[in-house]
Parts: sequence; C-alpha cells; structure tokens
Amino acid sequence: MTQDELFKVLVAHCKEYGFIFPSSEIYDGLAAVYDYGQMGVELKNNIKQYWWNAMTRLNENIVGIDSCIFMHPRIWEASGHVGAFNDPLIDNKDSKKRYRADVLIEDFLAKIEEKMNKEVEKGRKRFGDAFDEAQFRATNPNVLREQAKYDEVHNRYKKAEDANDLAEYRQIIIDNNIVCPISGTCNWTDVRQFNLMFSTSMGSTAEGANTIYLRPETAQGIFVNYLNVQKTGRMKIPFGIAQIGKAFRNEIVARQFIFRMREFEQMEMQFFIKPGTELEWFKKWKEQRMKWHVNIGMGAENYRFHDHEKLAHYANAATDIEFNFPFGFKELEGIHSRTNWDLGRHQQYSGRKIEYFDPEEGAAYTPYVVETSIGVDRMVLAVLSHSLKEEQLENGETRVVLSIPAPLAPVKAAVLPLVKKDGLPELAQEVMDELKFDFNCQYEEKDSIGKRYRRQDAIGTPFCITVDHQSLEDHCVTVRERDTMSQERVPIAELRALIDKRVNLNNLLRNL
Repeated sequence: MTQDELFKVLVAHCKEYGFIFPSSEIYDGLAAVYDYGQMGVELKNNIKQYWWNAMTRLNENIVGIDSCIFMHPRIWEASGHVGAFNDPLIDNKDSKKRYRADVLIEDFLAKIEEKMNKEVEKGRKRFGDAFDEAQFRATNPNVLREQAKYDEVHNRYKKAEDANDLAEYRQIIIDNNIVCPISGTCNWTDVRQFNLMFSTSMGSTAEGANTIYLRPETAQGIFVNYLNVQKTGRMKIPFGIAQIGKAFRNEIVARQFIFRMREFEQMEMQFFIKPGTELEWFKKWKEQRMKWHVNIGMGAENYRFHDHEKLAHYANAATDIEFNFPFGFKELEGIHSRTNWDLGRHQQYSGRKIEYFDPEEGAAYTPYVVETSIGVDRMVLAVLSHSLKEEQLENGETRVVLSIPAPLAPVKAAVLPLVKKDGLPELAQEVMDELKFDFNCQYEEKDSIGKRYRRQDAIGTPFCITVDHQSLEDHCVTVRERDTMSQERVPIAELRALIDKRVNLNNLLRNL
C-alpha cells in the first residue's frame, strides 16, 4: 500500500484497538487533541521508561525533576517566547483554510526531492549492479533539471527565513504556483506572524487576575531549577537534568495525526558543561541519542541526521534525528548546543546570580548547555507506523500484526485456555497469576484460538500462551511467537525466564 493508505489504516487501527482516540469524540472532538487508550498508554509509558532509565540510571551525573506547567510569566519573557515564538501563517481566500507558509514551501521542496529520488530508482533498476548513483545524479538531465529548481527555491527560502521576510515567503509560493490542497488555487493572503502560546488568567477575581501561559516547552522548568538541583544534589560540571512533561502550543496548522498536536509530551535533558567544551559534548550526545533510537530495533536505515542551516538565536550548533514516517523523513528528536543563553537571560531577568564555581579552575562561570529533546507522541507514532503490517499467509489468509519491539509492547503475553471447560480456565488463571507480577498480561477465553491469536497480533503481543488438555498432564503450555508464528511446548515453570529474556527493558539498556 502507498504511504497515504498506510497512514489512514494506521489511524483507524489505533482507534479500533484502543491505542489512540480523538479527544472529546462524543462532542464531535477537539481538533489536534488526542487521548491515549488502554493500549496506547502502556506503549507510551514503556517508551518513557526506556528513555528515563537510559538517562538517569545509565548516567550517574544525570538526575530528574518534574517542574510545573504554570510558571511565572517573566520566565517566558526571558526565554524569548513572548516576543518571538511565532509561526508564519497564510490563508487561501477560496478555501478559507490556513497554512504555515514555511511548511507549504518545505512540502514543495520535498516533492521535488521525491521526483529526483524516483529518477534515481529508475536508473538503479535499469543498470543494476553497475549503477553509480553519484554519476547518475551529476549527468541525468531530468535529475539536473529538478536539482536546479530545488536549489533556486531552497536558496530563496533560506534567505527569506534568515531575514524573516514574510513578503518573500508569499512570493516564493506565488512564483512556484504552490496551490491550496483543498481549493487547488493560488489565491493567497499576505503572510503574518502568529504567537503559539496559550494564555490564561490566575487570580481570585477577574479584575485582579494576572496573565500566565501554559508552557510551550519543558526546558525552561529545568533552567530555572538549575541552582536548586546543583546545590541540593552537590552536582559537579558536567551534569544533566532530565524531565518528562506536557507542553502546549496553539498550532494553527496541526496535522498528521499525533505528529503535531496542541497538547503533547516531551522528554528533555539539559546537560550543563564548561564553556568551550560544548561542541565536543554536542558530538557525544548526537552519537548517544542515535544509538538509543537504533537500539530499539526498527532499522538504522530509517533514521538520519539533519543539521540545521539556520540556527536559533540561542544555539551555536543544532541537528535533528529524523525518522522515516509514512509521510517521509521528519524530525523525531532535536539536539542543540544552547550556549549559556538561557541561564544568562534568567540571570538577567531574575536578578539572581546563576553561576557554577569550578574548583579546578578556581573561578565561577555561567555553564553552557547541550540539550536533547524528543517528542513522546512522535516516538509513539514512529513505533506504530513502523510496526503495522498486513501479511499474506501460506494458507491464503491475511493477518494484521503490530510488530512492536517486544520490550515496548503494551501487553507482553496473552494467556489463552483452549476451551472454557475441563479445568483449562482454572490452570490458565494459575499461569496468569504467576506471570502478572512481572509482565503486563491479558487473559482471554472468548472465541476460537485462531481469532484470539489475531486479536493479540493486532495489539502487538509478543507471546501467546495456550493451555490445552495435555497441559493438565505434563504442566507444559504452547508458546506462540508473534512475528514468526512459530510454536513450542514449554514447561510452565520456565515461562517467566523465556518471556523475560525477550521483553525486559533492561536488556535494551544493556546494549547502550
């Protein structure tokens, strides 16, 4: 199936099997807000546990905090969010739909890139083992024509981005006949900036209420707690502070399911270091974070680095780890060298000295920071989109399976009595009671064993344990493995060790 078809199937599958629901659905929903169901919350928690333990258990100099969503409004002035946290928006006059101008241009560039890649694949099929991709890209007239077009638009876009030239954004869209996907027309308004922060009021009366903001990122909660953690934990540079928490952005063009939402969850770590060492640590954390992703087992070829050409005002180096989603390679995690900009700004706005006294240097300084920031929801989408498969079986049937990496799977094992009589449910319940202290398990006895296997495949359960009449005699059960559908007889006493070997998150951590 095409990527678009896969994406539609994925959204439907997530709802049908209890992973993700549209929020407030009985009231016709709330745009770009989603709730996690009984399977989705387990997957999400497993991802968060894998990240948290990789950060705080495996690194003795990284600790965690949990800061509040509501923070003093001056924090967002210091961080620059009040004045500069904007998106360039444009409306189509015919469809009345609103879009991000930068995204329209980036999607246009992605289509040109896709055309070039298709030409390359044609050449690869034509020439086989003798194919030289670099030579083909340098000589093929179709590729050269598209590359020239790409370079021209890309260069204009980057200049407009650097200069914050909103009029040039619109002109690029007009010149390249980038149309509205709904109306098919190029009848655009001017581009203008829109601040993404949600605001609310705090106070006992309307007259005395103060405007505060729902945090648009979790990083500032770490920065304003730097002194508290450093002093109470007697932390020495270099050290890190990790946090998992909700953030909120008033995305006007929220789309692509849970990829871009108005309420989302972040896993961030700010690593505080000596000035002058930031690029060395930036390189180390790039390597460590890519290793964490590839270690899950979804294929190294599905990840790539994308270095930023335009750096944020606070950064002197930045890169994204991109994942191959159903809609192409998109950002999954950001790694930034933030210099001492944040701590310096909070020192300026709060009037408090935020420094570290280095006993080796005999001097105090404001630490530099390397940040790693990953969206939990995007990780969930990456796992689900990569795992969903429709397989043709040898008997002509098809099955839908979620091949979720076993340590992240919501349910680790299903215990299934072959029939609902003859003492099989009682023995199956004993097996369930034995395993449930170590693993999230499901007990299921309704429908045929084949239908139950299919249901467990659809939610990604790595093991199905079938209790049959022979089990009453030999105290063995049949263990079916999800991906291969292979089956083996295993003594009940050995079940825990067999399952633990495949699903224990600690096994993932040992590979890092």
